[in-house]
Amino acid sequence: MRLRKVANARDLLLQSKNYMEHPEEQKGAWNSVFERKGEIHLEIGTGKGDFIIAKALAHPEINFIGMEKESSVLVRAIEKLGTKEIPNLRLICYDAEKICEVFDKEITTLYLNFSDPWPKNRHAKRRLTSPGFLEKYDYIFKGENHIIQKTDNILLFAYSLEMLSQHGYTFEKVSLDLENAGIENYQTEYEKRFIELGYKINYVEAKKKNNA
Repeated sequence: MRLRKVANARDLLLQSKNYMEHPEEQKGAWNSVFERKGEIHLEIGTGKGDFIIAKALAHPEINFIGMEKESSVLVRAIEKLGTKEIPNLRLICYDAEKICEVFDKEITTLYLNFSDPWPKNRHAKRRLTSPGFLEKYDYIFKGENHIIQKTDNILLFAYSLEMLSQHGYTFEKVSLDLENAGIENYQTEYEKRFIELGYKINYVEAKKKNNA
């Protein structure tokens, strides 16, 4: 589906107190952004915000950051917030390729929800669980690496399990049918649609000791 551009996306984003422009300026100082110490959970590919907003509301003790590359998509998350300000949530418009410009050993959990599978082999390096991205993540985690992935794409899921294993991760939880796995779950907009169509959701929670 072609992305529908929002002409005044930046202006709309700036109207929200939950949006942060120039997040690279906060590198190494995200605890001060939230004005408290604690866990910081990051979602790459926030989309229209269903997951990260629900997660932040359900867990006020944790700080959440939603990263989305496309401003026209992130606007939809801002619209869902309306006039509501969630103190433990920040939304940023940034390319995951440059993630090390934004965080420095500050993230405790990383969510990869329904990422683009980039099915062609020549595009494999763009997958968010490719070796190149996994190396970047080593430098953003504080302490133990902790990645949680959800996808409807079984080929991407198999690829991710292989790459995570090769990169030193161990699997805490794995499911080929998340909806019936008894795991706490906050659904994305895509996820709700996939389930309605009868798709099974694949899920993995992986951890690795961080030596970076």
